[in-house]
Amino acid sequence: MKVAIVHEWITVVAGSESCFKVFTEIYPEADIFVLVSDEKSVNALGINPKRVKNSFIQKLPKAKKKWKSYLPLFPYAIEQFDLSKYDLIISSSHAVAKGVIVNANQTHICYIYSPIRYAWDLYHQYLKEAGLKTGFKGFLAKSVLHYIRRWDLGTSNRVDEFIPISKYIEKRVWRTYRRESYKVIYPPVSVEEFTFNEKKDDFYLAASRLVPYKKIDLIAETFTRLPEKTLIIIGDGPEMDKIKKKSGPNIQIMGYQKFEVLKDFMQRAKAFIFAAEEDFGIIPIEAQACGTPVIAFGKGGSLETVKGKFVNEFINNDDTGVYFDNQSPASLMAAIEYFEKCNSVFDPVKIREFALTFGKDIFEKNIKETFTEIIEKHKK
Repeated sequence: MKVAIVHEWITVVAGSESCFKVFTEIYPEADIFVLVSDEKSVNALGINPKRVKNSFIQKLPKAKKKWKSYLPLFPYAIEQFDLSKYDLIISSSHAVAKGVIVNANQTHICYIYSPIRYAWDLYHQYLKEAGLKTGFKGFLAKSVLHYIRRWDLGTSNRVDEFIPISKYIEKRVWRTYRRESYKVIYPPVSVEEFTFNEKKDDFYLAASRLVPYKKIDLIAETFTRLPEKTLIIIGDGPEMDKIKKKSGPNIQIMGYQKFEVLKDFMQRAKAFIFAAEEDFGIIPIEAQACGTPVIAFGKGGSLETVKGKFVNEFINNDDTGVYFDNQSPASLMAAIEYFEKCNSVFDPVKIREFALTFGKDIFEKNIKETFTEIIEKHKK
């Protein structure tokens, strides 16, 4: 069986690359197709560069660093890959990878992180943050995204089976494409790298890249209103100045830190604060792997990666955190206060046990079994 693995780009090593890497390990002889790649990231994933085939975008100016500038070309570029000699095609997709051209004799499995967010769910937010709501540039951007939405919807039928990363994304796949998913399989998290620690100190922790949708500014504003509580923020990004302005003396902003420092604070924190609406959300699981409970926004992937209750719901020692119901200081404050009332109920051992269900070995087992089932189902 000849196998092709399609991924959008290998220019960073992030969450989706951990899944993609497993696919390349399950099928070590598979050819890999990407829009653009850089040698450093390919080597970091332990992939032989000879396996990687790039699109024509690779040869365009500054493509390895500014690949997103070529967004209008993505649909055309992904369709130029000739995959006609392959029996199985696995697309690892959060943008256009699922749009490769296939034929009736092939099986196409799409492991999907999300339909294209800036063309669908985050369309208006993307235009606003990029300053493209009005003007000629705005008109061009809206036209491109309109074209991409139509292309994205039209290419959904090139996929035989969708495997979404969460139930939240399963709903979005249905809403966007009107396609039933085969099965939800959660991405792998490197839980074994986060050491358990039962003893907690008297501070809260937030850690993230400082970008708008992570809502670290909301967390800072909330703790500024709670001067008796200590918050540590780890991370860097374009929102740094904004967050500093909203932070009181009880908040320590440490900026980017090495892994060992982040892990140490995760192990010792009273609770980890997570205010983003994520498709899945890896970092709350990493905190829980340390035995640390999580206070999370109760929407999106957090409802699956944190085993929690909303304020005033009954918490038992199988739970791993508390949810707040909207992204506002008042809602987060209520969740923090409720967490402190119930803190003694949380069991660090059980919190870690829950996190271990997202380990790489479980992901690999589920993926192998599911791929085999799908291949058998679609045998011609």
